[in-house]
Amino acid sequence: MDDLNVCLGKQCAKADGVSIWEWSGSVLDEGEEASKWFSTYLGKPSLLLSKTRVVDPKFAPGFKVMFSDRGSLDALNELLKEPVQINRFRPNCSILVKGCEPFSEDLWKELKINMFKFQGVKLCSRCKVPTINQENGIAGSEPNETLKEFQSDKVLLPNKKQQGKNLVCQESLTEGKGKTISVGDCVYVFSKASSPAKAAA
Repeated sequence: MDDLNVCLGKQCAKADGVSIWEWSGSVLDEGEEASKWFSTYLGKPSLLLSKTRVVDPKFAPGFKVMFSDRGSLDALNELLKEPVQINRFRPNCSILVKGCEPFSEDLWKELKINMFKFQGVKLCSRCKVPTINQENGIAGSEPNETLKEFQSDKVLLPNKKQQGKNLVCQESLTEGKGKTISVGDCVYVFSKASSPAKAAA
């Protein structure tokens, strides 16, 4: 199929009565060309909708950075009949590290990468999206069923499936022009929760 290009500067019609998770309201319809493209690709009538031109935390993940350890993904894949890729977890900005014990990032509270300091706020609870194959749009039950068995806070959030850590950057991004995070940067961990039970979920 040809690439779909969506102009963010054009005027769009409004679509009412749209719901996603706990949010409901009006959104923007990105037009007939986008609708035809997705309808053809998915094989059923579809629309491309957007909430606003600026990210709204009600409509998208509430954290700008998600941190995950490559070992955590590998450990999960060892338990699955069919391995999954990191794109199943839809990171909007993913920092993927290696060289750590699987799921050690769950305990990390303060860390630094290059010139940026981050605070680990909470574990990332998973909705249905990781069960959807990002190549063909087909949904299944994994990896959520497996995550529920061994990556679930059975005390605070029973049956929640968790993978990855949500971070906030402590630096002022308006003053951080020229600072970058690159492949190969070292990750320095300054503080950790004392146990998984005390990791914020």
